[in-house]
Amino acid sequence: MNRFVFLFALLAGLVFALAACAAAPRDPLLVSAAANLNPAFDDLAQGFREETGLDVSFNFAASGKLAQQIEQGAPVDAFAAADERYIDELVQAAALTPDSRRVFARGRLVLWTRADSPLIIERIDDLLDPRVLRIALANPDHAPYGAAAREALQHAGVWEEVQSRLILGENVLQALQFAETGNVDAAIVSLSLALDAGGRYALIPESLHHPLNQTIAIVAGAAHPQAAQRFIDYLDSPAAREALRAYGFALPGEDF
Repeated sequence: MNRFVFLFALLAGLVFALAACAAAPRDPLLVSAAANLNPAFDDLAQGFREETGLDVSFNFAASGKLAQQIEQGAPVDAFAAADERYIDELVQAAALTPDSRRVFARGRLVLWTRADSPLIIERIDDLLDPRVLRIALANPDHAPYGAAAREALQHAGVWEEVQSRLILGENVLQALQFAETGNVDAAIVSLSLALDAGGRYALIPESLHHPLNQTIAIVAGAAHPQAAQRFIDYLDSPAAREALRAYGFALPGEDF
């Protein structure tokens, strides 16, 4: 009798384990995410794994590049963009599921210099200093933080004066790397990356550019739509919200 009970329990455990394996994605959830989200999402991944038991990996690049990949059928499960306009365009193209669309944070733009730089750059006008020979920003054509930087420079009335000194990175992370390595004198990047990198930074007024609403949605035909939804829901958890604030993001309805 005891042997029968043992065998029954063993069989039940095996069935349960097989069911769990069938329910969980065999491959990691794959999220294409804007480059400025790199440090925050890498940090959030551990908490997501611990809470859900699901693995997640990221493909970081400029939002415009990622949107183009998704439109061409890239096999990813979710897309987190630095500007909601990229999400809305893909929703209109039926490449993302509209009901999953969620704004989860808002980013900020900053002027960044190395800690050992002799330059003190606290306002956009300080970029007119003749000692500022090179300024890095993300390519405005496909990177939201680059587009916002161009918009801020134009609204501040300095675009024409500094345009010849601009060095364009493929994304905002590369723009920061140009400044970190000393290849440029200053960079216009995201607050999230500036906080992670150290150095000196000064906030650019939000009134000079459109809002950088960080927005996520599930890719139509995703291999793991349920896991993708769980990641989106996790972004609204207390732990994730605290982490996003720590990386310099404002949450929906909040001000900086």
